[in-house]
Amino acid sequence: MVPYPAILASNSRIPTALPPGLVAVFVGATSGIGEYTLRALAKHAKAPRIYFVGRSQEAGDRIAAECKALNPDGEFIFMKSDVSLMRNVDTVCQEIKRKEKAINLVCLSQGTLYNTDGNSPASNAQHNNKRQRLIEQSTVTDEGLRTPIALTYYSRMRFLTNLSPLLQTAPGLRRVLSIFAGGKEGPVDLSNLRLDHGSNPLALRGQMAAMMTFGLETLAARAPTVGFVHSYPGPVRSGIARDRNWVTFVLRNLVLVLGPFIYVPEEESGERHCFVATSGMFAAAGGGKGGEGAGVGLGEGGVVAKGADGRLGSGVYTTDSKCEASGEKVDAVLEKMRKEGVPQKVWEHTEAEFVRMVGTASM
Repeated sequence: MVPYPAILASNSRIPTALPPGLVAVFVGATSGIGEYTLRALAKHAKAPRIYFVGRSQEAGDRIAAECKALNPDGEFIFMKSDVSLMRNVDTVCQEIKRKEKAINLVCLSQGTLYNTDGNSPASNAQHNNKRQRLIEQSTVTDEGLRTPIALTYYSRMRFLTNLSPLLQTAPGLRRVLSIFAGGKEGPVDLSNLRLDHGSNPLALRGQMAAMMTFGLETLAARAPTVGFVHSYPGPVRSGIARDRNWVTFVLRNLVLVLGPFIYVPEEESGERHCFVATSGMFAAAGGGKGGEGAGVGLGEGGVVAKGADGRLGSGVYTTDSKCEASGEKVDAVLEKMRKEGVPQKVWEHTEAEFVRMVGTASM
């Protein structure tokens, strides 16, 4: 565990350790963990320029104004878009590329829960004792993907394939942070990579988490001067259960009772993710001459983190809510799948889906 005072100390060095005018892209930052992380970076960075993408113009306007109050020298640019569609992801990336030559940080937290489109438990009684098939009942985008995996996996990989060239040219910091379920990876069913089928939420999360970690590893091999982190935030108050259906109704009421006892405080969650997004502890495997792009220095006694492949400083990291690396059990699960060629098959599938949806493997 990285102690919270050490995290605050590292974040306090951001204004002097990183160059002014840092450019960041946040996707899914109009509520919850993405918003808390954006606020933390806005507070610490010197004259940053931050693009943040979401569906709610009202929330975007509010957050931009609040961040401007925190940091009058910063620019906070909201981009309204439904990024469950890959064509919309491409449009957002094209607009950013027209304005920027380099990006220091891409932070991805977009996602939603598997839902039942408002169906009640009683309406599914015909399933008898079978678990409700949450995937089959989830909303499907007009590009043919279930909305949860469209947002959580494909949309994130599309942003990164499109923006990777700009990340590789940035001074001071080159980092990707994908906030989902790092350290919770599980087996991948190669016959169900789009997750069109299945009813076990933990298994579905495990597969999506593994696909994300493998996707980041593939991208890191192509961009060795960029550090990639897949984090698990722990229980944090967020807007992920804002869609109206019986599943989220139950979750909302559950967290009203248990939330005060289990939540990671909002400010602490933001500061911890800001640390993961900027600290040299999670630097790229090939940081370049003089550690260019590595982020905030570790300071006396600081050590680089263990990567997702079990090696120190591998360039791809999985972290929990305390910024701790995943354990040996998860490392073994991932290594077994690597030996079986799963990462390559996942990425071949990913690019084929991109081609199917928008015509090209990358923009």
